[in-house]
Amino acid sequence: MSHTSEASVRRVTIPMLELWKRDGRRLVMTTAYDAVTARIASPIVDVILVGDSVGNVCLGFDNTLPVSVAMMNHHVEAVARSKPRALLVADMPFLSFHLSIENTIRNAGGFLRRGADAVKLEGGTKRLEMVRALVDCEIPVMGHLGLTPQSVNVMGGFKVQGQKADDALRLLDDAHHLQEAGCFALVLEGIPAELAARATETLTIPTIGIGAGPACAGQVLVLHDLLGLVEGRRPKFVRSYVDGFDLLQTALSRWAADVREGAFPSADESYRLPESAGPAVANWTPSHAR
Repeated sequence: MSHTSEASVRRVTIPMLELWKRDGRRLVMTTAYDAVTARIASPIVDVILVGDSVGNVCLGFDNTLPVSVAMMNHHVEAVARSKPRALLVADMPFLSFHLSIENTIRNAGGFLRRGADAVKLEGGTKRLEMVRALVDCEIPVMGHLGLTPQSVNVMGGFKVQGQKADDALRLLDDAHHLQEAGCFALVLEGIPAELAARATETLTIPTIGIGAGPACAGQVLVLHDLLGLVEGRRPKFVRSYVDGFDLLQTALSRWAADVREGAFPSADESYRLPESAGPAVANWTPSHAR
């Protein structure tokens, strides 16, 4: 079954996302960290995020903080080689946009040179200077507010944000400041649905929710979460559409059993010598025994 359509064959661009929000078309975004997952996702979704969540789901870290620019470069290059139809956004990891404007531009520009179409960075008013500098350099920026994983230590864990009135109003202000600074879209993570709805209706740029209710202009889930590839407890906002971990383990177990029972490989899965070479091989003896 083909997942492509006439609309999906075209390369997705930032102006398309803005138009789709105005037309009421919901945006779909997921993550990819290599060429295989990018090829799976690209015909289906509008935006592929090479997320610093690679630290959690692929590299075995407890959070995203250990992810470096070098690590992200590696994964951005891998995804870009698949030449995705979807808009390709690269996450800016911890400390890649905190030290100086020059450092921020260099790191973000490196992602675009490696094939990304845009970058995403976390934070509100404190990051406006960096956002403006990137936009001035023609580097498209997606913002990220609410539960920002790089702030896990300050937040005291992965907790819902914006539940108090002051915090909710601050988030709305930050959202509009990021829009004014030039962000083309905004991820809203781990916030009350009513707050995300208010942000969405008052912004002109698309909002993309993750744990932010149904009113956002689009939704994002980590690919490994929605495919059920992550063990253990899942966040409330995650819906897994297949139990991929068990499915793949079952397939691997079947193969291992076939190997141990001598059922793999079969004759059809093996190569044969040409008839002319068969006798020579059958009659071969080690040189020291001749």
